[in-house]
Order: sequence, then C-alpha cells, then structure tokens
Amino acid sequence: MDLIESFFFQPYAWRALTTAVLVGYTCGLLGPFILLRRMALVGDALSHAILPGVVVAFMLVGYSTTALFTGSVIAGLVAALLITWIQRKTNTREDAAIGIIFSVMFAAGVMGISWLTHQRGVHLDLKDFLFGNLLSSTFQDTLLSLAIGVYVTVAILVFYRYFLISTFQPQVAETMGISTSSIHYFLMLLLSFTIVSALQSVGVILVVGMLVIPASAAQLISKRLSAVLAWSVGIGIFSTVVGMLLSVWVQTTPGPAMIIVAGIVYSFTVLFSPNHGILIVLKRNYLNNNRICQEDILKQLALLGPDAEISFAELQKQLKWPRSKLKRHSKSLESQNIILRNRNNLRLTHKGVEKAFFMIRAHRLWEHFLVHELGQHQDNVHIEAEEYEHFLPPLFINELENSLGNPQTDPHGSIIPKFSQEAEVQTLAQAQEEKKLVLLLNQPNNNIVATYWELGIAPNQLITVCRKTDSQIEVKTLDKSVSIPIEIANQTWVKFFN
Repeated sequence: MDLIESFFFQPYAWRALTTAVLVGYTCGLLGPFILLRRMALVGDALSHAILPGVVVAFMLVGYSTTALFTGSVIAGLVAALLITWIQRKTNTREDAAIGIIFSVMFAAGVMGISWLTHQRGVHLDLKDFLFGNLLSSTFQDTLLSLAIGVYVTVAILVFYRYFLISTFQPQVAETMGISTSSIHYFLMLLLSFTIVSALQSVGVILVVGMLVIPASAAQLISKRLSAVLAWSVGIGIFSTVVGMLLSVWVQTTPGPAMIIVAGIVYSFTVLFSPNHGILIVLKRNYLNNNRICQEDILKQLALLGPDAEISFAELQKQLKWPRSKLKRHSKSLESQNIILRNRNNLRLTHKGVEKAFFMIRAHRLWEHFLVHELGQHQDNVHIEAEEYEHFLPPLFINELENSLGNPQTDPHGSIIPKFSQEAEVQTLAQAQEEKKLVLLLNQPNNNIVATYWELGIAPNQLITVCRKTDSQIEVKTLDKSVSIPIEIANQTWVKFFN
C-alpha cells in the first residue's frame, strides 16, 4: 500500500492513469464490433503491422507523436489492403493472408529498429513497442489517446445503425443499399486508430487482448449490443486501472498486468454470467431435464386417458421410471395445478390437458413430416419425434401443419389433436389491438427486416398494436407511431410480450 500511495505523488502518475483509462475505454468500445465481425485476428495482424510505419516515421521526422501516429495508421491501412488483395487475387485463405502480412511487416519493423539502433545510434527499445511503457507516456500521448477516444465514440454514435445491421444482417444491409465493404474498411480505420492509442500502454503484442477480452466477457453478460458496449467499456476501464495499480504493487510492467486483470474478469463471467455462465448453464440444463420429464408425464397421462384417473403404478409401468423420480415430478406438476392427485391416482387438469395435447400434436406432426416429406419408414421415426417434440415452438408447429396440408392422422393412423390455445408466436396481422408484442429477429425474408429498419423499428423491440384496418396496422413504439401495410404485417413474425 505504501508503494501505491507514493505512486500517486509522482508527477507522471495521473498522466499515466488517465492514458490507461482512455485506452481501456476506446478498446472496450470498439472491441465488441471487432469480435462480432470475427476480426480479432485482423486486429492482431494490424497491431504487428504498424511497427514498420513507426520506424519510417522516425527516420523521416524523428520522435514526434503526430508523425508516429500518422506512420502507424498508414502502415495499418496498407496491411489491411494487402490482406484483402492477397485473399481475393491469389485465392489464399484469409487466415493465411493475415499471417503472411503481419509476420512480414512485423519482421521488417524489428529489422528497422535494429538498424536505427546500430547504424544511427538511436535508442528505440523494442520491449516498449512489444509490451508498452505506460509510465513513460507524455502529455502528447495522453492527448492523442483522448482524441482517438472521442473520434471512435462519435463514429460509433453516428454510424451505430449501419454497424449494427451490417454486423448481424449483412444481406439486409445490401438490400437497403448499405455498402458492407465500406463499413468493413471504416472499422479497419477505427481499429488502426485504437491500436495506435494502445501502443504506449500495452504494446503491439497485448493490444489484441484489450480489444477481445473485455468484449468477450461483455457478450457473456448481455445479449443486447448496447448493453454489451457498456459492459465492455466498464470492464476495459476496470482492467486498465486495476492492472496499473497491480503493476505498481508487484513492480512489473503495466501492460501485462492489465491483460491479467482482464483475464480474471473474463474467468468470473465464464462461471457466473447470467446467460452463459457455467453454473447457470448447469442449472438451466437441470431445469430443462425436469421440464422434459414432466412433459413426458403429461403426454403419457393423456394417452392413457385425458379425462380419467390413472393409478400411480400404471403410470410408473408405462414410463419405466424409478418410483422416487416419478413422485418428485408429480409433486411439482401438482404444485403448478397441472395435475390433480387423489391418493395414488393422478388426473390432468384443463391446463394439463392443453399442454399434453400440444406435445402429442407436435410428436405426430413431426412423424408425419419425417415419413411423407423425408421418406423415412414409419417404424423408424418414433424415437426422433420423442426427442424433438420438446423443442418445437408453436409457430413452427403451425407452419409445419399448414405445409403438410393440415393432416388429420399421423403415419400410424393416430388422430392429430388440434391446439386451441393462443400461440405465443404468430404474425403481426393476427395480433389483437392493444396487444404488446416483440418483433422477432428472424423473419421470412430480408425485405421484411429491411422494411422495419427503414421505419426505425429494430428486431427485439417492443411494439403495441393501436389500430387495425383492412389495408394497414398502426403500431406504437416507445417514441413514435408507425403504419405497417397489411401485406407486410401478414409476413411479420412477432412474439407476445408477457
């Protein structure tokens, strides 16, 4: 603690800390786009390829922050163009082209630094370029990091929707007339700027870690891009600040310490992430297995007699389960008012009958599809249908039934029950007024998605049906009302918001 306290009294301390925060912010802000577009290896290549630009700039101008920045950016853009040219003109794989360019340019940079050191007597420490030297950063370095941070922020704010759609729906972006290649090269430019800003802090070897690790941790925490960006920025700043303090405490280089802290944060998100954490996934698998077992109980009760009381022993005989397993799941179903228990007899409630008939309907429609559409023998489809019946959503079942011509029986002659309960997922035209809906990401075609993008409605956005006519449907978002043509509404998939 004495070392950390004395550190803040040094004249360079707050300058170095400010630079570190700016680097963590900029890398965290750009990192999710780099990761989502699978450009992490490109970022690693550009971080190595800027080294000859630094050498050439030093040879021409000397030690100047502006000159080094200009040389680095030019070298990065040259590397990006060469990678694309080699990939397209020589039929070389992208990863191979990246490896060729970054290794050759990095080798040229190392040789250039060695030549300057031996021939001109200039002291350029290669370790500072490889691992950074944050504590020796100048006021000009801090200003450069600030300028790049502001530029990247403004660029993302202005072109956010273009980045978003070209990242997740490139075909839709092309349909709307957005040049995905221009967006790609613009991101390359922002990436080059960001790498240059991080050069002094973590060096060319570790800069890709600051771009990728906070973004990877953020993607485990949230699925919404806006939230991912916020979490990535927070983790990036936290990693740089704590990493710098850690380096002072253990007296090591700040750059590697920052990466170590970011790695520790990522490890925690791997374990405890609310969406993808290992512990959460184990819990989700446990609950999913319980759901499947309970659905099997409902289906078996319906097959034995939806309105009859079935003995516990008879149900156990049909399912071939241990008594303790059947008893545990039966208690859970009883607590949900899905089955009724009378001593050792079980009976489905109205709610239970609907759930059971949906499972039977899904099973028999899938068997019909496998036999009549894929040509499988009817004796070989039962096991596969048993597995898939638990994962077929209502919208898929409705579409499957329509595509099969609304069959009345399955391949074995059993009746396919109709499902009267309101589907969770249907078209916008089927929704009633005042219903709250969520626009789904996956739509029947790209033109539907493009139409909503042009209207300012993004996938997974909450909308409310205000008024329906024969020609259009008026929906309301949080900040505006939009009229949807009925032909578009008939093809738009939505999900009811509970």
